[in-house]
Amino acid sequence: MAKKKKQELTSVELLAEALVREEDWPYEVPENWVWVRLGALCQVKGGKRLPKGHHLVDDKTEYPYIRVTNFNEHSISVDEVKYIRPETYEKISRYTISKDDIYISIAGTIGKVGIIPDCLNGGNLTENAAKITNLNGLTQKYLLYTLTSTNIQHQISKSTISTTQPKLALFRIEDLVVPLPPLAEQQRIIDRIESLFEQLNQAKDLIQAALDSFETRKAAILHQAFTGQLTKKWREAHGVGMESWEEKYFGEIGTLERGRSKHRPRNTPELFGGDYPFIQTGDVANANIFIKEHKKNLSELGLKQSRLFPKGTLCITIAANIGDVAILDYDCCFPDSVVGFTPNVETISKFIYYYMCVIKADLEHFAPATAQKNINLRILNEIQIKMPSYKEQQEIVRILDDLFAKEQNAKDLCDLIDQIETIKKTILGKAFRGELGTNEAGEENAAFLLKKN
Repeated sequence: MAKKKKQELTSVELLAEALVREEDWPYEVPENWVWVRLGALCQVKGGKRLPKGHHLVDDKTEYPYIRVTNFNEHSISVDEVKYIRPETYEKISRYTISKDDIYISIAGTIGKVGIIPDCLNGGNLTENAAKITNLNGLTQKYLLYTLTSTNIQHQISKSTISTTQPKLALFRIEDLVVPLPPLAEQQRIIDRIESLFEQLNQAKDLIQAALDSFETRKAAILHQAFTGQLTKKWREAHGVGMESWEEKYFGEIGTLERGRSKHRPRNTPELFGGDYPFIQTGDVANANIFIKEHKKNLSELGLKQSRLFPKGTLCITIAANIGDVAILDYDCCFPDSVVGFTPNVETISKFIYYYMCVIKADLEHFAPATAQKNINLRILNEIQIKMPSYKEQQEIVRILDDLFAKEQNAKDLCDLIDQIETIKKTILGKAFRGELGTNEAGEENAAFLLKKN
């Protein structure tokens, strides 16, 4: 028997099609909630690409064109929106989005959702996004928060077609299974979520302000360290002046040697699994001054085509993430994307570590504009640096060490920001299980919302 079209189904059949059988529920919800397919509560409509020969313009017209790149924090980055001319609008005038709709990205970066601001109401929508419109039985903000929850994002991920350009079909959005509480409960959930999120955002702002303050102070002190201001009183106490600082080339204060990884391909399994620590650029970037851990070990064969650098070597990345530095806490091998610096007897390795932190951004400017940015030994050897005496280097390192001992506190603040985002996900998870203490069991079952549609 041929399947009936949706418009031919009776109200009872429509209800049965919309409701999800209890055995298929993703998880338990309160008795007066139901699980329902999203398409029973709204319509999903796609956006439209620009017609051939038509282009976006920077000049503001009456017709904004909203792209996925404009999606930001469940809203739109208004300042980055581009526009279309009236003649373009005439050809795609049916593909607009309202402030009462919800956008969802369906190509490339999948599952970004949000609401457009009033100033963009009626703007045209890219073909890489869809709008969820004509909501019935659920509020806009309730649906927005539901779509951001881990459960729904997981469904979206499973429904995405993995190709060169990932795509999410419109009917897959309609098939998303969402928890539906009574309307009054939806509003209570929204109020509770927004109250809790506001408190978390205030905490996040305070943490970020403290972090920014530390980074600003850190940059200022590093600048003072290598202009002589930080140790001005020390020099006065020891009867020396700035003339004791000598300008030298990097190659004059120690030895720079590239790491080795001669074998091709580099990831041959036989090269690994032995007893010789092997680090790469990411290990240097993630280290906190000293490299104290690694992910890979080289075998005897791997060691033969590489080189073991001694503990205390200053590692400098010269490819991909250029200019990251860290000091080996034990003997290690590394590839030619990392350079090892061994200081001479008049130079302190940690002094150079701090100096490299200051000039990291400048190093990137030396890299040629290629797909894979990198610098070479010649560039490093020709870097000029003003070098104080060995004893003044010691004093500078001592002061900076005291400062950077507080850096761990700053890293802990970063971890707190990550924890806040995790807490938000937990709140959403509880909200859509009816576990925020807002549900009233005596309210009409949410299934009646479907009967009214």
